[in-house]
Amino acid sequence: MRALAVAGLLAALAALSACQSPPSRPAPAGPGKSAALRNMERIAIAAHRCWFAANDPAFRAYSFANELNSFSGRPRFLLVPKGNYGGRPLLVVQAEGASGRVTAFGPLMDGPQGGRVSADIDRWAAGSSACSSAA
Repeated sequence: MRALAVAGLLAALAALSACQSPPSRPAPAGPGKSAALRNMERIAIAAHRCWFAANDPAFRAYSFANELNSFSGRPRFLLVPKGNYGGRPLLVVQAEGASGRVTAFGPLMDGPQGGRVSADIDRWAAGSSACSSAA
């Protein structure tokens, strides 16, 4: 009888241990978003607001393609030919690394808007949300 009780107890303990969840891992430090994603969210919002929502004539020939949910660790947005979201990107703005370093590249940077795009992105990356620099 005692052997049966011990066997039953062992079975019950085995069943309970099978129901337990694995040891939890510590939560990642910080608010849950990488520096790269935080930077790109701010920059993408400003770019969309200042270039597209404001109907800026310099950007009428382009469409804004948001790719912030990148699993590559490099959230980004693209400017592509208007209405051609599968077209070759004319501008890529992305952030990466623990510091969230922002880079911009593409043919648009070599054109007439290149200086303005660079200045806007630098200003937004520094934390400003202004659409243009103060005169």
